[in-house]
Amino acid sequence: MVKESIKFVDLNAYHQEIKVELDEIWDTILRESSFIGGSNNAHVNKFEKDFAEYIGTDYCVSCANGTDAIEVALLALNIGVGDKVIVPAISWASTAEAVINIGATPVFVDVKYDDCLIDEQLIEAKIDEDVKAIIPVHLYGKPVDLDTIQKLCKTHNLFLIEDCAQAHGAEYNGQRIGTFGDIACFSFYPGKNLGAFGDAGAMTFKDENIADVARQICNHGQKGKHNHLRVGRNSRLDGLQAAVLSLKINRLDEHIDKRIQWAKEYNGLFENSENIKPPVLEEGLRHVFHLYVIRTENRNEMVEKLKANDIPFGIHYPNTLPSIEPFNATGSYPVADKLCQEILSLPMHPYLNSNQLNVIAQVLSEQ
Repeated sequence: MVKESIKFVDLNAYHQEIKVELDEIWDTILRESSFIGGSNNAHVNKFEKDFAEYIGTDYCVSCANGTDAIEVALLALNIGVGDKVIVPAISWASTAEAVINIGATPVFVDVKYDDCLIDEQLIEAKIDEDVKAIIPVHLYGKPVDLDTIQKLCKTHNLFLIEDCAQAHGAEYNGQRIGTFGDIACFSFYPGKNLGAFGDAGAMTFKDENIADVARQICNHGQKGKHNHLRVGRNSRLDGLQAAVLSLKINRLDEHIDKRIQWAKEYNGLFENSENIKPPVLEEGLRHVFHLYVIRTENRNEMVEKLKANDIPFGIHYPNTLPSIEPFNATGSYPVADKLCQEILSLPMHPYLNSNQLNVIAQVLSEQ
């Protein structure tokens, strides 16, 4: 089989395409010394405006990373010690870690087998008087069932905090993810669909007052220089990351369209496979495929085939959140347990090509 080098994520290809613009950004940041974020940083202000417009909301507050975004969101809603927050049993550790870091307790809910998203039908049974919020995760870039979760939040007077770390540009019934919750949290880690050149994050809001509290928390509790209104932290987006993100946001939808194209092509290659269950595409959802994740009961065998052919892969994630030692949660999460033994992430980025996808599919189907 004739093979070409396949990358799990190809950041260099993108950066080479925009190298001239990136060089201009470096020169501008160095000349202006626009290094630290804040109300006087024009690059940060521009990105917050650009991102709010892209998402379709009025308020965006940037911060240092996606984990901080969740922590600050919880603090801005006055959630803390003695409170509980519902989170899915499968996600990156930050979703539950942030809850613990502000003194609250994560309450885990099992997920659905076909997409690894929180099982909205199991949420209500976990709600008691101490639960203050739900953090659904739009995992891999697929939106959760927001109609059901919004109704639950309204019925039980709970805050809705969207974890959009993998879902930039995703849509639910034609509306951008990040506009449904009281707060939505984003990560711009370099490998994300919209990625910076280091750690970076942001939150979007419906309420200007909550956005203002979050902005204060991110900047040592200040509202204006030396006007400390609360205990805060140092969590600011810097000028360089903001400028890079403002540049990249212009091509985000173009890159998402390519991801969707490759996902559909992958699905076609796997549609007759007895060993591989590809992700499900649903009407009314814009799944942006930050990750392309298959399910297979023969994962170890598939991994060995990929390794033997120098094809990169990932497992997102090998352990459920309740089973991670620092969280040490009780309860039964059978679907999440099963999925963590079956999920396998294949290369996904805008710079793939049909030949590469065919190679990957052929490798996985070899006897």
